[in-house]
Amino acid sequence: MRHAIGVFKPCKLHVSKQVGVLTLTQCYGSAKPKSHGKRITRIKSSWNPLGTGLDRSQVAPWRTELGDRWAEYQGRNNWEGLLDPLDDGLREEILRYGEFVDATYQSFEFDTASTDYASCRFSRFSMLAQCGLGESGYRVTRNLRATCGVQLPRWLDQAGPNWALNRSGWIGYVAVCNDKEEIARLGRRDVVIALRGTITCLEWLENFRATLTCPHDHVGPENDEAMVESGFLSLYTSRTATCPSLQDMVREEVTRVMRSYGDEPLSVTIVGHSLGAALATLAAYDITTTFDRAPMVTVISFAGPRVGNRSFRSQLEKSGAKILRIVNSDDVVTKVPGFVIDNNDVAEGEAIQVAGLPSWLQEHVDYKQWVYADVGRELRLSSRGSPLLTNGNIATNIATCHDLRTYLQLINSFVSSTCPLKATAKSVLGRTQQENQLLFR
Repeated sequence: MRHAIGVFKPCKLHVSKQVGVLTLTQCYGSAKPKSHGKRITRIKSSWNPLGTGLDRSQVAPWRTELGDRWAEYQGRNNWEGLLDPLDDGLREEILRYGEFVDATYQSFEFDTASTDYASCRFSRFSMLAQCGLGESGYRVTRNLRATCGVQLPRWLDQAGPNWALNRSGWIGYVAVCNDKEEIARLGRRDVVIALRGTITCLEWLENFRATLTCPHDHVGPENDEAMVESGFLSLYTSRTATCPSLQDMVREEVTRVMRSYGDEPLSVTIVGHSLGAALATLAAYDITTTFDRAPMVTVISFAGPRVGNRSFRSQLEKSGAKILRIVNSDDVVTKVPGFVIDNNDVAEGEAIQVAGLPSWLQEHVDYKQWVYADVGRELRLSSRGSPLLTNGNIATNIATCHDLRTYLQLINSFVSSTCPLKATAKSVLGRTQQENQLLFR
C-alpha cells in the first residue's frame, strides 16, 4: 500500500450478530476460521487487520465449468465484452483468486513481540487448509519473501527495535493446482502466485521511494526507456546473504513448474493486493521477458498503485502479459505515485503539462522520473453510496475504500457501469452505522 492514514486497532468486542450474509467477528490473530461446513473467506488487509467473514456459499458459486473459455477469462482477448456488464463466470474467477490473496493476510504473523514476526504462521503443507482453501485443489509449492534494499542511517540501523528494522518478510506463496477434477474444471493446470500488501516498517519506506528507475535486468536498445517505481523494484530485486530476492524465487519456481508441466496446458496467475499488485505486475513483466515460450501469464490486481511509465506499459503489452487492474474509483492508492499525462504522445521538444499541477511546481518536476502510466485493462468499481461507508469518519472511509474486503464485496455486487450494484447488494453489504463504528474502533 502507499499512504498511511492511521493505525486501526482490532475491535475487542466480539459481535455475533448475523447481518445479511456477513458475520461480524473478531478474527485478528485467529489460527483458523470456523466454517461450520461452509466456505468462509476471512479478509484482512494491512489497513484493516480486523476483517470480517464472508459466507462464500451465499455469494457466488464456485464450480462453474470453464471449458474452452478459460483463456478468455485469463485475458487472451483483453477481457473484451466481459467487463461491462461483468460476466458472471469472470466474477467467480476474480472472487476465487481474491481468496488466495486473502490467505496471505491470514497467514502473516503480525505480532511484533513474536520471534516469528513477518513470517508465515502456518506450514507450507497446511496453510491453505488453515485459511479455508483446503478443498481448492491447489498445493503450496513455495513460500516467497521480499527484502527491503533501502539504506538506513547507521545509528538508526543499530538503535531501532528488531521488528521495525526487519529487512526480509514473508510476502506470499506459489500454489499449483494438482487435483485432477479441478484441472479438468479449469481447463488447464493453473499456477497461482499470491502476494500481500504493505505491512512492515521498511516496506513502507520502500513505498515512498516513488521516483522512476530502469529495471536492472531488462535494459537494452528496445526497452531502455522503460522505467518502474524505485521502491517496488527494490523490494522485487533486493537480496541478503541468507535470503534470495523475490525475483530469484519467482524465477526458480517458474522454471521448476515449466520443467514439470510444460507439456500440459498451463497458466500462471499472479494475484496481489496493493503493494502485492505492484509486485505482481513486475513479476509478470519479468516472467514474460525472461522465459522463452512462457505459459500464459495473467495478473489480477486489486487496489494496485501505479508501477511504471508509458514505455514500461508498452513493453509489458508487447511481452504478452495480461493485466486486469481492479480499481475502486474512491481508493486514493490507485491514483499514486507520480502524475499521469494525457495518453496521446507528446511531440518531441514540446513541454509537458500535467493537468491540475500548479505552474510553479511544473517547473521543478523531473518528468522522466515522475510521469507514470496506468497499465492493463481496468475494471472500475465505486464504493460511493455503499453501505460500507456509512461511517462519517474520513480516515475510516479512506481505509475502507482500499480494503480487500471492500473490493471483493463490490465485485460480487457489481453489474455494469450503468447499474453498479445488484438489487441484493443491500443484503450483502448492509450494515448499520453503529456496527461499522464497532469494526473501526
